[in-house]
Amino acid sequence: MSHQPIIQAVSNADIPEVLDFVLAARAELFPKLNAAGMPDDLARFAEVYLQGKGRFLIVRHEGQIVASIGYLPYDRRFAHLGYPGRKVVEIVRLFVLPSQRRSGLAGALYRALKQQALTDGVEVIYLHTHPFLPGAIAFWQRQGFEIIDVDPDPVWQTTHMQKIIHVNAGSARHQTGPSGNAP
Repeated sequence: MSHQPIIQAVSNADIPEVLDFVLAARAELFPKLNAAGMPDDLARFAEVYLQGKGRFLIVRHEGQIVASIGYLPYDRRFAHLGYPGRKVVEIVRLFVLPSQRRSGLAGALYRALKQQALTDGVEVIYLHTHPFLPGAIAFWQRQGFEIIDVDPDPVWQTTHMQKIIHVNAGSARHQTGPSGNAP
């Protein structure tokens, strides 16, 4: 068994263990959301991440899952972040066990997912995070993401971030931010 962490795509056989890991991490970070039940992407994991346009990676260390990350096609649920004419994905479910944090795993996992996004022809990677998650905003800024909006809600202060990873000829004429304004 390898003592080095291994980044891998999720297989059908991994799904029960991945769900256990992700749901436990989510419950720890967002206890109020736990009562809301299983999120749709997780309830339909194989359909969304294995057969659909989503992608999901995990890190195993000594056989155990210690980190995860995924992306989904951006569903444009934030009206002010429309991204017209762009292929956009949203990063979801980045979780790293506390014992593995500050080891470079999150960055390596993100870079592997970004490579998949480039292969899939993605132009923009979007995510949102919150200031109450220690180090999250600074981590994403170190990965090259820029803050594009912060919701005024005093509790969540949802921080919207993006990274443009590819500009195709069709969208090069439209070099504007998600609001339609020039950056």
